[in-house]
Amino acid sequence: MNDKVFEPLDSGVVPRFAGMPTFMRLPVATPQDVDVALIGVPFDGGTTNRPGTRHGPREIRNQSSLTRRVHHVTGISPYDLVRVGDCGDAPINPLDLAASMESITRYYSGVRQAGAVPLTVGGDHLISLPILRGLVDKGPVGLIHFDAHSDTFDSFFGSRYNHATPFRRAVEEGLLDPKRTVQIGLRGAISDAANFDYAREHGIRLIFIEEFDERGAKDVMAEARAIVGDLPTYVSFDIDVLDPSIAPGTGTPEIGGITTREAQKMLRLLGGLDIVGADLVEVSPPFDPSGATALTAATIMFELLCVMAQSISDRKKKRN
Repeated sequence: MNDKVFEPLDSGVVPRFAGMPTFMRLPVATPQDVDVALIGVPFDGGTTNRPGTRHGPREIRNQSSLTRRVHHVTGISPYDLVRVGDCGDAPINPLDLAASMESITRYYSGVRQAGAVPLTVGGDHLISLPILRGLVDKGPVGLIHFDAHSDTFDSFFGSRYNHATPFRRAVEEGLLDPKRTVQIGLRGAISDAANFDYAREHGIRLIFIEEFDERGAKDVMAEARAIVGDLPTYVSFDIDVLDPSIAPGTGTPEIGGITTREAQKMLRLLGGLDIVGADLVEVSPPFDPSGATALTAATIMFELLCVMAQSISDRKKKRN
């Protein structure tokens, strides 16, 4: 750690439309500098239909200039609790999926070795797999996964690596504990009646939107917390868990999704968990020129940051 101050630019000094576009208007940093590393992965080589998520990190950086420093409900100011910085983008090769996955894994291995907890912006959902490969070194972690899709399919077009397969591969590779994995917000017609068989057979808890609607956010999150327990847990938020009337800028929209208010309520209930990393994926700015989807993503990112900062701060206090 150095003596650099990790604070967002003051909008009363530098207008929100001015200055370098970094996540939350924070300083550029390296993982060695910070407790929470904000990272972009501008990769959509795993997309099977509508592309464009490679542009997600840049537009979310732009829209994150509208976020502020203190959470209006919890009162958390993450920048007063831990050091947070924009650590740039993980290196990728837009013409080579395998090479990209290798370079992302190496990058996140370095993040882990630096002792930083990554909060990542994608990119398509395949990026979760190389991120987990880089982060997990002492046995499988749990997963709280917000998504319209399970992402536990086996292959598309003969490829076992695409944005519909990352969590199946992660279970197979011993990165995820399926019995400590919960997927929330699932919905939409499926291409085959057996699409969810793998997840069910391996003990992944599937919470479809209809169940969520009946039970509500508080009850669902109580179960999710019980599933992952006190052990290390990863959080993955696919923007398509939201209804496309709210977040149209995504590659695989499914109607009937959750609202932003419901998403915020659930994320605030992650407090106290041992979160080893989180990602927010599948924002495709070309499908929403208004920027509203990217703004939504930046706000969700801030919700995650507040929870992660509080948990890291609490653990530091316990150690001391």
